[in-house]
This record gives sequence, structure tokens and C-alpha cells, in this order.
Amino acid sequence: MRSVGDSPNGERGIALALASAAAFGTNIVSAQIAGLAGLSGPLLVFYRVFVMLALVGGAVLIWRTGLAVPRRRWPALILFGVSTALVGSAYLSSVAFLPVTVAAVVFYTFPVLVVLAEPLLTRTRPSPERIVVVLIAFIGVAMVVGPDWHGLDPRGLALALLASVAAATQFFAAAALGETGTLPKLFWTHLLILPVTLLILGLTGGMLPPSALALAPLAVLVTIGGYVVGFLWQVLALARIAPGPAALAFCAEPVFAVIIAALVLGERVGALQYAGGALVVAAIMANVILEQKRARRARLALAPSG
Repeated sequence: MRSVGDSPNGERGIALALASAAAFGTNIVSAQIAGLAGLSGPLLVFYRVFVMLALVGGAVLIWRTGLAVPRRRWPALILFGVSTALVGSAYLSSVAFLPVTVAAVVFYTFPVLVVLAEPLLTRTRPSPERIVVVLIAFIGVAMVVGPDWHGLDPRGLALALLASVAAATQFFAAAALGETGTLPKLFWTHLLILPVTLLILGLTGGMLPPSALALAPLAVLVTIGGYVVGFLWQVLALARIAPGPAALAFCAEPVFAVIIAALVLGERVGALQYAGGALVVAAIMANVILEQKRARRARLALAPSG
């Protein structure tokens, strides 16, 4: 099992996960702006898939690399693609029925799900310290976004919960992909996302031509760009670290989103939000320290005696 402290590779994994969280934090703010202009979450997912496929196709041609995936990895790859499609469509759609703050709190239960499920789905031993750390991080997230629980729509709650479960599934599916190359992961995952998103758009009647993106061109550009960069870094991070520490690092995403919203949209950040952000940062730091200690214990246990 990959661990933060196994090598400098693990430290790069945490850094990539935090960078991905920052990119996705930018992405959700711009997606909200695009949504106000009439561009739905599934529609943005549909068009950003095309951009990703075009970029990956160009990279394949330039570097002349293959897209083959070992047969034993295909079940995990299919699960990764479908869960990724559901995360994007369900989370971005939930804000049509819920305040963004509530959707974020419900969605960010996924790190808790990952940490609780990790001992059951991997060889990782149960860790009470990790559970405490992830609960602290979740409390910090709730404080940062400051949810307003009035007038909740069950459709929005269902979509946000679906996104949370799909995100947890995504992390474990990525871990099961083993040493599959980055470009094959990106290409086949997004080829799988395309029909899932088309089905969602067909059921909701939300398909619009490319010209509709001109309703909010800058927001669309930032949304797609933030996703492309964030997803690439997420894939690279999940190839280097286990699902638990990776999920905890992604608790930083709403912190980045609130900071960006304050800078771009002029939203006020209160003392409670600052305190929540500090809790998230403290939880991430504590997680890194715990992983380093566990890795050192593992190395000592494997070291030859005498």
C-alpha cells in the first residue's frame, strides 16, 4: 500500500493532491458563475470531456505513446470512469437545488467515507488517529462553508450524497489501477464519461450547442481549465499515495474555493471560516505526520535484525 512517508514520491503525491484541490476550488467558483448564466453542471462536464480528450490525443501523437491497459485493470478503469462522471454531474447539479454551502458540506463527507472504508477495501489497518483527523477536517470544512440548512430540497441532497459516494469510489478505483499509465487513464476514463454525461443530458433535456458557452466565456474557460489541470494532478497524486491521505488532502478544496470566492466575487470571510480553514490545514499536517510515523515503523519492521 502506498503511503505518504514511503519515499519522496509520497510527499510529491500529497503536494499534487493539494495542487489539485486548489485547481478544483477554482473550478467550482467559476462553475457557479456559469450556472447563473444558464449553463448546467452536466453540460459543463460534457464539454470539458471533449477538451480533455483533445489534449490527451495531442499528447499521444506528440509523444507517440500507446493507450493499452492490461485486461485485469479494465474493471477498475470502468469503475473509475463511471464514478468520475457521476462526481462531476451530480455535484455540479446539486447546486441547482441546494445552497452551494450545503452541497459542499454533504459532498465533503467523502473523505470520511474513504477513511472508514479503507481498512475494509485495502490492506491498511484501522487507525483511530486517522478517523479523528478526518473528523476534524470535516468539521473544519463545515465551518469554512458555513452551511444554511433552511429550505433544503431532497433532490439536491440526493445528488450531493451521490457525488460523495461516487468520489469515495473514485479514489479506491484509482488505487486499483496500479501502474497503469497516466495518458491511458485520462483517455479511457473520459471516453467512458462521455456516454454517461450524454445520458444524463438526454434525461434532463439540458443539451445545448457549443455556442451556448458564449453566455459566460471566461467562467467556462476557467471551469474547463481548472478541471483539466485539477484532474491531471489528481490522477498523478492517486498513483503515488493511498486513498486515505489523498482524500484528507482534498479537504483543502473548499478552503481554496472560499478564498477564491472572496478574492474574485468579493464574498466576506468571517472569523469562523478562518478557524475552519485552520482546522483543515492542521488536520492535513497531522495526517502527513501520522503517515510518516507509520512508514518509519513499517521500514523498521522490515529491516533485517542484527
